[in-house]
Amino acid sequence: MSDSKRESMAPDGATPPRDKPWLIRTYSGHSSAAASNALYRTNLARGQTGLSVAFDLPTQTGYDADHVLSRGEVGKVGVPISHMGDMRTLFDGIPLGRMNTSMTINATAAWLLSLYIATAEDQGAARADLQGTTQNDIIKEYLSRGTYIFPPQPSMRLIADVISFTYKEVPKWNPMNVCSYHLQEAGATPVQELAYALATAQAVLDEVKKAGQVPAADLPKVVGRISFFVNAGIRFLTEICKMRAFTELWDEITLNRYGVQEERFRRFRYGVQVNSLGLTEQQPENNVYRILLEMLAVTLSKDARARSVQLPAWNEALGLPRPWDQQWSLRCQQILAFETDLLEFGDIFNGSTEVGRKVAELKAAAMEELARIEAMGGAIAAVESSYMKQRLVESNAARLASIESGEMTVVGVNKFTESAPSPLATGDEGSILVVDDAAETEQVERLKAWRAARDDKKVAAAIEGLRSAAVEGRNIMEPSIAAAHAGVTTGEWGQVLREVFGEYRAPTGVARAASSPAGDMAAVRQKVDAVSAKLGRRLKFLVGKPGLDGHSNGAEQIAVRARDAGMEVVYEGIRLTPAQIVNAALEEGVHVVGLSILSGSHVALVTDVMEKMREAGIADVPVIVGGIIPPEDEAKLKASGVARVYTPKDYQLTDIMADIVAMIDELPVAA
Repeated sequence: MSDSKRESMAPDGATPPRDKPWLIRTYSGHSSAAASNALYRTNLARGQTGLSVAFDLPTQTGYDADHVLSRGEVGKVGVPISHMGDMRTLFDGIPLGRMNTSMTINATAAWLLSLYIATAEDQGAARADLQGTTQNDIIKEYLSRGTYIFPPQPSMRLIADVISFTYKEVPKWNPMNVCSYHLQEAGATPVQELAYALATAQAVLDEVKKAGQVPAADLPKVVGRISFFVNAGIRFLTEICKMRAFTELWDEITLNRYGVQEERFRRFRYGVQVNSLGLTEQQPENNVYRILLEMLAVTLSKDARARSVQLPAWNEALGLPRPWDQQWSLRCQQILAFETDLLEFGDIFNGSTEVGRKVAELKAAAMEELARIEAMGGAIAAVESSYMKQRLVESNAARLASIESGEMTVVGVNKFTESAPSPLATGDEGSILVVDDAAETEQVERLKAWRAARDDKKVAAAIEGLRSAAVEGRNIMEPSIAAAHAGVTTGEWGQVLREVFGEYRAPTGVARAASSPAGDMAAVRQKVDAVSAKLGRRLKFLVGKPGLDGHSNGAEQIAVRARDAGMEVVYEGIRLTPAQIVNAALEEGVHVVGLSILSGSHVALVTDVMEKMREAGIADVPVIVGGIIPPEDEAKLKASGVARVYTPKDYQLTDIMADIVAMIDELPVAA
């Protein structure tokens, strides 16, 4: 019986039947497992109905907290999980057999799921009772977020292993969450988001079929456990149509490509985090309205409604949100779900001519792009050729240029900029959550104690079992669960597979990306030419990303704009040690070093780079820094000798180029 009929049968004054609300989550984790556990229990007590775990960058990239690349990154963007003891602490007092847990984890998804299963088994929970999701989408990591480790083929094998294991052993688990969220963050248009996500899903299912661990008769069950994680932007009517297009396209692909006959296995099941990319540092209180409108895009349309929703906090463009800020986002969901009549209606867009037209337009364009990727050999081929990455860099460049030119209005940024001071953004030390530097030291000490207390023979045997499975092509999950129980650490698990599979550096997409310059680029080019003539060679700019932060969108756009301004650009991608960056600056003879850091580790990493530059005798080369940097940290960086600090409020990239050239022009020229 349709919702409209049920509603019409309700007696006058009676409450119409309501749909069950989506899972209500907040994406959180920081500092330590104990601190994150306290936050989770608080949020659950305030009405959150599921958990969404943010892991720190060492955990995401398979390093222990005491690895050289982990310096400054431990506990910053999520919770550090170095071993099963950390996982036990993270979920202390939270019965995993009754919880629905989403884990944003990709390259190390098999390991973190193994730790989760092992912890649940310690609690007495059956594997079959566990519910939740591992993101486990490595393709978008190559394209946008950068927390990949291994080359594409072994990475796809690990995804297939997780899927093949869970559909039998953990049947309520979503083993792969195709993530278009970060594609939009990297600049994807709605059509690109549709096409690239669907190409990823096809590549994964094709890999599962090829791996041969799943009988053909069981493939529909596997298809039914593939979920998606999407991004909802501010153009919320287009986003509504995008989600309806996703729903229809997935139904068609699963039926026609994979022969799935049961409708329940063809359903497009997705969770959402609304767009953090559009949150502004200027007038940050406006972000509340943006978040609400973006949430409507994934909840208004019943036939394409999200299964779970997590919202950013209003101040995420300023830094890590406090528990109160997360509560505010939680209340936004609860008001929509429980106070409004949204869940009392059928789909309010069925029969809409405008919505139908837009959905058809998006589907047609997405299928055309999907066919182009198929002709290349599929999503992996489109990654290795840098096709998809290049297209994302171009789309993001066009988006930024439209903001710079004023073609796209962003309230408080390029229009309606006059503002009274925000009483919310006070600028004092309590306005955002700052992870104590001691968190890293304490995590390292706990890690050392864990290693000292475990049975080394059991650890060695577990590591050998893991290595054998990887070498022989056996499913990695049971050996990983055994390794978790034995006390193996995240870094040890990652090192074994690095030795077997090797490491990978994905194409940056910068070299061949078409530009979309804005502002007076001609004047900047003339100034670059003049300064280059004064220097006796082309002005050379190194753009570096120290540490484990893989969010490279800003660095890529700076590199592309500097290239278009006539500078010689050195950009080697993500995940470099400070020593590697300094060595590149020395060997390349650069005139300026630009560091991009979005993980909150800017003070430790920039300080390290500058110390090493002094040791290398190139302290006279100016250093500039970009990222989400609070005012107090900006002051620290400048006091240490940093020449310029740029934050999200500095959206005029051409102006940044002009500022850099002027800065170099003012420096004395070596004889």
